[in-house]
Amino acid sequence: MNDSSNIEKIASQMEALLFIFGESLDKKKISSTLKVSEEEVENAAAMLREQYSDSKRGIILMENSGKYILATKPEHSILVEKFITEDLKEELTPAALETLSIISYFGPVTRAQIDFLRGVNSSFILRSLLIRGLIERKTAKGLAFEYEVSFEFLKFMGIDHVSKMPKYDEYQKLKDQYFSERTEETKSAEPQESPLAETASTP
Repeated sequence: MNDSSNIEKIASQMEALLFIFGESLDKKKISSTLKVSEEEVENAAAMLREQYSDSKRGIILMENSGKYILATKPEHSILVEKFITEDLKEELTPAALETLSIISYFGPVTRAQIDFLRGVNSSFILRSLLIRGLIERKTAKGLAFEYEVSFEFLKFMGIDHVSKMPKYDEYQKLKDQYFSERTEETKSAEPQESPLAETASTP
């Protein structure tokens, strides 16, 4: 494989990592994950930046202190702000309720784990739930963030701990099944419907 093709492959993999992670990723972390040199990561980043510079693209690659993150282009800020504002005025969507249920029963849980269970990217929904005050985010081991329900959510539900959620113990068994016994399998598993979809209720 020539150098150009190799960098294209790394750029594609890097884009996938940044998309699924949803937060900034350190160059060293990307390098170790993809098993490539930091110089190759830098070259891949340069390729992505060039691709995103096309006026037809809506996102950009940002870098700060050796960390990379995907973001929307500044010229779309008004559109994005309007969309978020309107979204917060509406009731939670079924997708948001599903995500909230997963966090309620499986939290603390990372976005990658949520995405696996739902089979789709949950970045925007998580931001919406954070703004609404229904969930909280904290730094986990490594660079990932973990999400759990907030005190406001518990107060609305009329409980003082998530363990008092309906069928909580049953879903803890599912948590072990998905996140402990199948850690390796989840890396290549096909998207599937979350087993919690039917338990969602509007906060």
